[in-house]
Amino acid sequence: MADACLEPLFALMAEANASDLHWCEGDIPRLRVNGFLRAAEVPESLRALPFAELTAKLIGRGNLDVLMRDREFDASASVLGGKRIRINCFFKRDRLSWAIRLLPDRFLSFEELGLPLPFLRNIIEMRQGLVLVTGATGSGKTTTLASILNQINLRRHEHILTIEDPVEYVHESAGCLVSQREVGHDTLGFHNALRAALREDPDIVLLGEMRDRESMDAALTLAETGHLTFATLHTSGAVETITRVISAFEAIEQAQTRERLAANLKVVLTQRLVPWANHAGRSLCAEIMVSTPAVRALIRDGKERQLLSLIETGAAHGMTTMTASLAQLVQRSIVSPEEALRHAPDREALLRVL
Repeated sequence: MADACLEPLFALMAEANASDLHWCEGDIPRLRVNGFLRAAEVPESLRALPFAELTAKLIGRGNLDVLMRDREFDASASVLGGKRIRINCFFKRDRLSWAIRLLPDRFLSFEELGLPLPFLRNIIEMRQGLVLVTGATGSGKTTTLASILNQINLRRHEHILTIEDPVEYVHESAGCLVSQREVGHDTLGFHNALRAALREDPDIVLLGEMRDRESMDAALTLAETGHLTFATLHTSGAVETITRVISAFEAIEQAQTRERLAANLKVVLTQRLVPWANHAGRSLCAEIMVSTPAVRALIRDGKERQLLSLIETGAAHGMTTMTASLAQLVQRSIVSPEEALRHAPDREALLRVL
């Protein structure tokens, strides 16, 4: 999709080890490196072009018409001989703007992810159930799920179906058959693809983001019918995740939804990427909730506010809180106490641990 004349821009991102590029018409472009934004020097040949023309080269002239009509546009593309980018074009105060994410050009190993290895190995051995990976935008949810799917693809002999908007990491079939469907290209809409999923004989399904009641209901149905189902949510912890799912349903449905969630939820993994003290990189912090009889009972009984206590005492089951994860990074002198406190869901709890 992206025109070859933009390759120097993507090379600039790669050389700076930037995760994102932000550029607004009439403003200077900025790169996000290790979580912080800084000004970028782009070639004069690009700055001399009208921004609408640059945008047409980025997404294609036909898609530019869609952007002008809808005022926003999402896409993905391969650049620099195989690296993947995720593109969002939008308007702010009537000015065209870009947010481009440069994805890693390989799947991370489990050791590189920074999550407990027994926990990850347990996930790739699962045969059915719902696994939710949550966190803010840019917290590494896509990378974690791509690495998990890659390991399943290498080790098992099943059918992996993904429904993505857009496709970010490209999986080639290895031990598994991988079917990646991109919303807007391979299917007319996310919900259309969800309704068709069960007819496509999948064993493992990645839904991308659960956005509404229909997608949450589909995820639960897939898990109930014996599929290993992965999905993401923009939530900040296990308690909020359970609350978000339950509240998406009408009041009359919520008791049944609690039963379904208690029976099928396997893991809630919440991620944050925290800058190092020397700003040379970032480390992943995680809250992990694993489904145990006690966890299932609290979900079923509507007592999700008590889940955090179970997570705090659930180390034997592989559980950990975000506070404990942050404290470990501070104690290892990787993250400064000040930075940890900025990311702490409960500052007072972190201070007590430290």
